[in-house]
Amino acid sequence: MKAYVFPGQGAQFTGMGKDLYEQNPKAKTLMDKANEVLGFDILQTMFTGSAEDLKQTRITQPAIFIHSVAVALSNDTFAPDMVAGHSLGEFSALVANGSLTFEDGLKLVYQRALAMQRACEINPSTMAAILGLDDAVVEEVCAGISGEVVVAANYNTPGQLVISGSFKGIEIACEKLKAAGAKRALPLQVGGAFHSPLMEPARKDLATAIESTNFQTPRCAVYQNVNAKPATDVNIIRKNLVDQLTSPVRWTQSVQSMVKDGARTFIECGPGKVLQGLVKKIAPEVEVASL
Repeated sequence: MKAYVFPGQGAQFTGMGKDLYEQNPKAKTLMDKANEVLGFDILQTMFTGSAEDLKQTRITQPAIFIHSVAVALSNDTFAPDMVAGHSLGEFSALVANGSLTFEDGLKLVYQRALAMQRACEINPSTMAAILGLDDAVVEEVCAGISGEVVVAANYNTPGQLVISGSFKGIEIACEKLKAAGAKRALPLQVGGAFHSPLMEPARKDLATAIESTNFQTPRCAVYQNVNAKPATDVNIIRKNLVDQLTSPVRWTQSVQSMVKDGARTFIECGPGKVLQGLVKKIAPEVEVASL
């Protein structure tokens, strides 16, 4: 069985999607729609913008979504048995499996990006990557820090977990985790504490947008970040999408669930190869590829 997976923020690069746009008429038609939906020329930024331009959350998220969906839906071999996306990538996955139209998915992604940007301004905060410790140790250390918000945010692979929280909370956690034996505790250059309680203002904004958006029964299950379980029920998909903003991304567990349910090939759709690397570390026995 084939699982198609879609990357999240951080996969962007200068010139992303330009070759696809110029060489694939189906992709060009889809990508041209993006400018109409957003009301500004995002393709110009994707194709010729600097790395700094692409780092702005309001650009990054829709740009990765556009690229990922165009790669999937313009390819004649695209035939998923199951799909999943890392954080933002969950929206790309839901368009690819027919839950959302491209236009509705893009509107939600843009609203999500703006809501997250606002939440970052309300609660200045950050994230850090922790390498070489068991998840349980990281969780225990974070839970033991009082007076500051600091939580596990991204379960990327066994031994690679990202934490999220206030600047002070992350600083304290990094010191404690190094003392507990972490190989590295690296503060990340991000706009805020994604997938933590500090994203609550964004969760409320996004909930309103999601409730007013039409979702269709998908053609295959989406394994969602919040619980790493397959979903085809529209109401469950909606709820999990909203909760995702303040809950951890359970990527390790999602890949393990897909393998348990029969996935033998994982195909990444979108810029970069980040997810292929993560999947190989989680499940060395499976095949990985890029669409």
